[in-house]
Amino acid sequence: MKAIIFDMDGVLVDAMPFHYQAMKSAVKEVTSIDLDKRTFYLLEGMPVEELALEIFKLKGYLVDDSGGKKDNISSQKSEEIAKRKKQLFKEMNIIPKPYDGVRELISNDLTGCLKAVVSGAAKQEVDAIMEQNFGKDNFDLIMNGDEFEGKGKPDPAPFKVALERLNLDNNKALVVENAPLGIKSANNAGIQSIVTLNTSPLATGDFKDLIPEDRIFIDTKSAGRFLKNWCNSDH
Repeated sequence: MKAIIFDMDGVLVDAMPFHYQAMKSAVKEVTSIDLDKRTFYLLEGMPVEELALEIFKLKGYLVDDSGGKKDNISSQKSEEIAKRKKQLFKEMNIIPKPYDGVRELISNDLTGCLKAVVSGAAKQEVDAIMEQNFGKDNFDLIMNGDEFEGKGKPDPAPFKVALERLNLDNNKALVVENAPLGIKSANNAGIQSIVTLNTSPLATGDFKDLIPEDRIFIDTKSAGRFLKNWCNSDH
């Protein structure tokens, strides 16, 4: 048996624009930084506090790796941003919709494979999105970010635990991701992967040296034939 391991936001459902808007607003409220979409998508997959610290480094904001006063201020600000981002996203009160063709792909087209979701989002959010859009029974395993406090992408731990729970070797799994850090996480776990860009502003060049170009698809729907063939192949 094989398994396809999907990221949720940006792969199955069109949630990333909402996460970006919440993060952009939170960063702007706490700092003077205008967070651009491309930077956010390049860093997507990190725990929010780490993501905020990375943004500070990229924008030259109050980061001192020596552990001095500036670094303490940065840590405090990153915690504020994470808390505010979560609040803003919750206030949006939305259940992101699946991308075109994804519901049919999950329900009907991948019968030869186990199906799993490994998401960095909170349990409550993952459960609501998966149940409303697909029905949780359509998946053999669903994992959320609350299970891996502080171990976001590119850490391989979530994917490795998924393999253990599915009782599969890494060569029997395929990860479907939308962000460079997600591909790095799969690479670090020794699992092959593909990219589905969907509504991302990123392009093929953003995955250079991480994955072959022929493993990058414009959206999840267009990756459907590849996924079906992979499920049904003997190798």
